[in-house]
Amino acid sequence: MNISFSVSPERILVENSSCPGGQWLPGAYINPAKNCLNVNKKRNLDDVVILWRDEGDDELPLQKMTLMELRSRVWLVAYALERLELDKGSAIAIDMPMDAHSVVIYLAIVLAGYVVVSIADSFAPSEISTRLELSNAKAIFTQDLILRGDRKIPLYSRVVDAQAPMAIVIPTRDSSFSMKLRAGDISWQDFLNRAEGSNCCYCCNCREVEFVAVEQPIEAFTNILFSSGTTGDPKAIPWTVSTPLKAAADGWCHMDIREGDIVSWPTNLGWMMGPWLVYASLLNSASMALYNGSPLGSGFAKFIQDAKVTMLGVIPSIVRTWKTKNSTASYDLSSIRCFGSTGEASSVDEYLWLMGRARYKPVIEYCGGTEIGGGFISGSLVQPQCLAAFSTAAMGCSLFILGEDGYPLPSNVAGTGELALGPTMFGASSTLLNADHNEVYFKGMPVWNGKVLRRHGDVFERTSKGYYHAHGRADDTMNLGGIKVSSVEIERICNAVDGNIVETAAVGVPPPGGGPERLAIAVVFKDLDSSTTDINTLMQSFNSALQKKLNPLFKVSNIIPLPSLPRTATNKVMRRVLRQQFTQGENSRL
Repeated sequence: MNISFSVSPERILVENSSCPGGQWLPGAYINPAKNCLNVNKKRNLDDVVILWRDEGDDELPLQKMTLMELRSRVWLVAYALERLELDKGSAIAIDMPMDAHSVVIYLAIVLAGYVVVSIADSFAPSEISTRLELSNAKAIFTQDLILRGDRKIPLYSRVVDAQAPMAIVIPTRDSSFSMKLRAGDISWQDFLNRAEGSNCCYCCNCREVEFVAVEQPIEAFTNILFSSGTTGDPKAIPWTVSTPLKAAADGWCHMDIREGDIVSWPTNLGWMMGPWLVYASLLNSASMALYNGSPLGSGFAKFIQDAKVTMLGVIPSIVRTWKTKNSTASYDLSSIRCFGSTGEASSVDEYLWLMGRARYKPVIEYCGGTEIGGGFISGSLVQPQCLAAFSTAAMGCSLFILGEDGYPLPSNVAGTGELALGPTMFGASSTLLNADHNEVYFKGMPVWNGKVLRRHGDVFERTSKGYYHAHGRADDTMNLGGIKVSSVEIERICNAVDGNIVETAAVGVPPPGGGPERLAIAVVFKDLDSSTTDINTLMQSFNSALQKKLNPLFKVSNIIPLPSLPRTATNKVMRRVLRQQFTQGENSRL
């Protein structure tokens, strides 16, 4: 990947009993954003590195940014950041759609030696506030509005309601930006104007001056992301300088991302696949294609055609919508060399249909986690693949399926159980900001060949032919629309919806034909026999509350009234039992 270090590593890996994951590239200094902007033998300044189109502009030419233009814009923002006079290493949040602006800002924050705090643009104010507090963010980049079709969704007002620190507010396209800002907040143009008077010559007619990257030790933080655990609080997961290299290596190895490729993956910088897309594209001398709008309609399909995308990332719910609405009809997707899929369990029938849109190019299944910076299990273009299945551990990772005795099954034996990972994974997390990393990932795990295994928490099946299938979470976290969320977060909101509710239990139930989990809520009423609560009305109330307070993409598919919830001897709700019962109920209706 033509990675350049300002100080070369002393060695590749030092194994250390006090650090189960070992120490990778000890002594190295590097800036991953600088490497994204470097000219090398595979890339020159005139190469296009970002292509994009706004929703509704489907007949207009694509907008493009060359490497020279990207460098100039990143340098300008980096100079303006320095004028804020924040301490190096300070956390700076981004809460906005993933577009050319947010990519420039992301790279500038890392280039200048600060730490990105990733916040999804769909979050409610309370969720934004939690993430800002956990990361101790000193500033936040956001937009005034988000445009989705004819809708104008307020974003800056949510940031204000979250009592965010100083905000730099970017006007949405076609926005007059007439809104009044809080005292201390800065408009985008005023922020950029601060670069004048620094060493930057951007606004002059003379040649731009390169911003000198802040080289960081390998263990320094570059990004703080969040992943829901089994409690109500999100885990604050720092990415170090090495994590971007892990993301890019996965793209190189498993999706074959290479010089001249054009990569598109509908996502957001608030989720790990946003930063993954930046690094997997730019560190592999490829371009990224960004669509500013919904990926569900025909406009996105036309964008993929016009941009000549070679690697398209999806989640199964998007594919299901394309198939149902026939969104890709009449568009030529033959430029696609492979698909990537992550976030949810996929369906064989839907993915066979997807392959057919691009002359039966393969779908590379990819599963990982925010704390890993990429995947631990994947498909591969150098192995026979099986639809809706994984074929191999991700490069540099090792997989163990734990049997009923808690120890790994032999590697050549089929079976189902909780998945554990080999501890030495390059780029994986070694600390958490708000939890004990060792307790979360290593405490109580079995030792194998002298190494304590790393907990992941998914249930996986290894087939007799050596393929792998995912069967959801072993703990109380579920996966809804590619977003991991804890049952506790959902239950806390549902319990407050109706005064007749005693308690609820939220579980993810896989549909009989395979595919993404559906959200089912078990409800215990104060008096089940005499309850006057209408289930359909209650479902609407649940959905309204969850979408307003947690995430607008969440939806309850089923409500099951129960006289009581199954519990362990220590009074813990056995959600796994409920999940099994609800799954059997779905299958019995076939």
